[in-house]
Amino acid sequence: MTAKVNYFEIGSSDPEAVRGFYGPLFDWSFGESSPAGYQMVDGDKGGLWDTASIGGTSWAIFYVQVDDVNAAIAKAESLGARVALPYVDNGAIEFAHLLDPQGNRFGVWRPKQAE
Repeated sequence: MTAKVNYFEIGSSDPEAVRGFYGPLFDWSFGESSPAGYQMVDGDKGGLWDTASIGGTSWAIFYVQVDDVNAAIAKAESLGARVALPYVDNGAIEFAHLLDPQGNRFGVWRPKQAE
């Protein structure tokens, strides 16, 4: 199903502080950190991204699953959105971060099928 909010992500240059706050608050568990500094939250419900190596910005966003990430980017831009993190294809998924016309960050993503 597309156009469904089904993932969240927290970006922080201090992931330890994020784990120390959200872990006890919501009883979330965090997986091992990947080489890119990414940890899964509660299995596959969300992610925690250590942003220290990409500028140290912080965010908390939701992701909407779409059929075509590039088409969603183009449509969002036509409606006044700006690209915050350009299209990424990491092999397993494609995604991008956008800013709506009011400046709120959100993501669009698509899982890739095994070929």
